[in-house]
Amino acid sequence: MPKPRVKSASQPSTLQRDAEALNAAVSDLVRIYQFRDRDKICCYDISVTQCYALEALVEQGPCRSQALAEALMLDKSTTTRVVDALVRKGYVERRTDPVDARALSLEVTVSGRKLYDQINAELIQQQIDLLHDLEPEVRAGATEILRRLAKAAQARFMSGVSVGSCATACGTDANEGKSCG
Repeated sequence: MPKPRVKSASQPSTLQRDAEALNAAVSDLVRIYQFRDRDKICCYDISVTQCYALEALVEQGPCRSQALAEALMLDKSTTTRVVDALVRKGYVERRTDPVDARALSLEVTVSGRKLYDQINAELIQQQIDLLHDLEPEVRAGATEILRRLAKAAQARFMSGVSVGSCATACGTDANEGKSCG
């Protein structure tokens, strides 16, 4: 019976090389989009995080602050500061929760919806400009890959998986409530 081949440390596996290439590509893409988002969204006098909150409220409808914090993957105090700014600017309202009158529900205002629609339309136009030279099946494939990667990454994040020294400093159990920031 032949012995199994052991890859030497000097010869990375195909999976290793693919992971390194994906990491570099995603890092480049995220960096470009972060700057694009900051430059495009911040000209509307809201931060990128405030825009994400507005987007979450538009997409999921009115919700409590804790649900928004979970959707944004932020702690409750950070979410409160983000929402406070959106309320001051007139883009979000706090209303009595229809299910529990003791609680407050967050809801996008008409002007908040208008702002979201305007920002979203401009961002989608940028995507159209990027995609117009690609074949329809390439566009669909790229979108599917990004969705699957995002879903897998979110599942790992939600399960408490962390990386590097943060994994030890923060703990890897999602129920410990530790954070690196």
